[in-house]
Amino acid sequence: MSQARRRLAGSVVSDKMQKTIVVRVERLVRHPLYERVIRKAQKFKAHDEGQTARVGDWVEMEETRPISKDKRWRLVKVLRRAPATIQGDVEENAKPRASTKRKAQVSEPQAQVAS
Repeated sequence: MSQARRRLAGSVVSDKMQKTIVVRVERLVRHPLYERVIRKAQKFKAHDEGQTARVGDWVEMEETRPISKDKRWRLVKVLRRAPATIQGDVEENAKPRASTKRKAQVSEPQAQVAS
């Protein structure tokens, strides 16, 4: 008799590791005192054997045996693909990003106006 395993769906926020994705799962919780609905999120590391999921994809994952120190989930399927712009694909005509460092601005002293 096999026990049913938990399944969660969420958005992939990172795919920079080999065969591992980070999935953000959101849930709605009612505050016990104020009874306001709060959106809570939790991130899970999931095993992606085929390295098919990309950043922005909506995926389904299933609980499994511990694979590593932090991985206890495995990717079941990609439910919805993200647009190419979210995945960070570089377009041929894209301009290179400007440097984020500020250049020292050399300004000449301004003449003071007599009142």
